[in-house]
Amino acid sequence: MNAVASAILPPPATTPAPPGTARLRHFVQQLAALVETAPPEPELLSRGGALLGALVAHDDWLPAAYAQPHPERYQQYLLHADALGRFSVVSFVWGPGQSTPIHDHTVWGLIGMLRGSEDSQAFARTADGRWAPQGPPHRLEPGDVDAVSPAIGDVHRVSNAWEGRTSISIHVYGANIGAVQRSVYLQDGTAKPFISGYSNATLPNIWDLSRNPATAA
Repeated sequence: MNAVASAILPPPATTPAPPGTARLRHFVQQLAALVETAPPEPELLSRGGALLGALVAHDDWLPAAYAQPHPERYQQYLLHADALGRFSVVSFVWGPGQSTPIHDHTVWGLIGMLRGSEDSQAFARTADGRWAPQGPPHRLEPGDVDAVSPAIGDVHRVSNAWEGRTSISIHVYGANIGAVQRSVYLQDGTAKPFISGYSNATLPNIWDLSRNPATAA
């Protein structure tokens, strides 16, 4: 078959993208534009938090493959990684009763609650080098947005607030977070380095505009 003949054939059938995929694409584009201006961190967190709040105000865009819980541990699915390593977007999927250890991030981060609820307990280092809870746990409900960074508080422990259902939060970090060396902590101050990686090997295709022509803009 020659190239002209093949060009007039209809494209092969594809699986439609979720109807709200454009929401994630627009968020990534808007965040990239914001990061490009290199605003001071407080402005970045404020404006970026508003963008994330607009994204998690709708629960129709996250592909099912990136919303699957694991029976033993929480899942961290990469949704997008900036080509220059300036930020990454992930979905955290919490099975019933699952939680993290005390941990840090080493970069700025934004957390937006999409589905269910999660509790975040901040920790601060004491004079003798231990980690102690700082204030009461902070609960995030759908649509809420929180922030972390070494400048405003970077160490916390997070848990699914629901014992009998899955919760999902969307996180944005100021690096390719799955490749960043970070630490988990015991309350006695003991630190253990870790690199989280990701739970998925493929990314959602948010760039194929032919799948949702009505929302391609």
